[in-house]
Amino acid sequence: MTLTKDHIRDALSTVMLPTGEDPVSSGAVLNIAVCDEHASVRISMTKDAATPQPPRETLSKLGAVMDAAIRANAKEQGVHDLALIIDFVDHSGQVIMKLKGDPAGSVKPTQTKEQIPGAPTPPQNSAANGVPGVKSIIAVGAGKGGVGKSTIAVNLAIGLARKGYSVGILDGDIYGPSLPTMLGLQAIDQVVIDGALQPFLVHDVKAITMGKLVETDKPLIWRGPMAHGAFHQLIERTQWGELDYLIIDLPPGTGDVPLTLAQSVQLAGAVVVCTPQQVAQDDAVRAVNMFKSLGVEVLGVVENMSYFIGDPDDKGQTKEYDIFGRGGAQQMAQKLGLPFLGAIPINMPLRKNSDAGTPTKNFDPATAGGEQLPAALTSMTDQLIAQATLASMHRGQTKPTLTIS
Repeated sequence: MTLTKDHIRDALSTVMLPTGEDPVSSGAVLNIAVCDEHASVRISMTKDAATPQPPRETLSKLGAVMDAAIRANAKEQGVHDLALIIDFVDHSGQVIMKLKGDPAGSVKPTQTKEQIPGAPTPPQNSAANGVPGVKSIIAVGAGKGGVGKSTIAVNLAIGLARKGYSVGILDGDIYGPSLPTMLGLQAIDQVVIDGALQPFLVHDVKAITMGKLVETDKPLIWRGPMAHGAFHQLIERTQWGELDYLIIDLPPGTGDVPLTLAQSVQLAGAVVVCTPQQVAQDDAVRAVNMFKSLGVEVLGVVENMSYFIGDPDDKGQTKEYDIFGRGGAQQMAQKLGLPFLGAIPINMPLRKNSDAGTPTKNFDPATAGGEQLPAALTSMTDQLIAQATLASMHRGQTKPTLTIS
């Protein structure tokens, strides 16, 4: 059997809070994530700043009761070595106590902001696993499908590689993998050596995708745990080697799968892709809030399909069409106080190069329909590098350098 979120929710419903309610019916349970033998739960005991937090001793005892209830239910499902994390958060989502339980039933709180006066609260995502040899992992997400998220992810990877960085890209869109087409992998077979997936090296980028591990025309009718397990197989069993950047193309939306994937990997930051129209902006805001709730820094917003570049006329002049209303995503980024990484146009060569699996042609004016697309893609890449460097400095991983010539 498999442990699911419903099993954990049922277990939590048997726990009595000091208010006389259970955490499920009272709305205290904000999020539950499960993948194989790993689970995490987020609990908020307060709904606003005016409500005082229960004493730490109360939270610790309550966490131990929750841990025991969840672990007992897990054993009924055949999961005997559950790795469980229970986060108590305040009304704003800041972690005030993190409890880690082990299979022996020992529950220990880790240090938090309240325990170390003046210390910053570490991002929730910092507790996730990194990938050996990979310096920075950047997720590319979107609030909805159809905004060109995979197009941006691929071209960011190509742009970084053209700058001389060692780059990998992971097709985390389990249900709708796009990399086989966009990188031209159709005729290449997946190689496994000593149980390790060997990434494809194409266009100076290392790539791995579920699309090369399943039949092309077979629908992936998977529930959450199956998709989570597949993602972990892709990222943990791939022999990435040394990488400066690993780009992860997340599934669209803010549902269970992208949420859990974002929690599973220690991210350096996230890029949110949006088209200019209002309906896309509404969903993009939800994606931004999802990353923020996970403690993942949003490195910036990309406005994709910002405008359409028509074919040149007899005089070689092209006309631009604001099909979706140019500038909407940029205004959204400004309202949210987020960096704007750039506006990417769409034209016929971009579509052709993407379908043909030749993304490097998007950076050559001769094969990209002129200067506009290559310039926009290069500028977007430069902006991402700058924001990723700033984020790394904020985390204390790098220091600014001064060059005198």
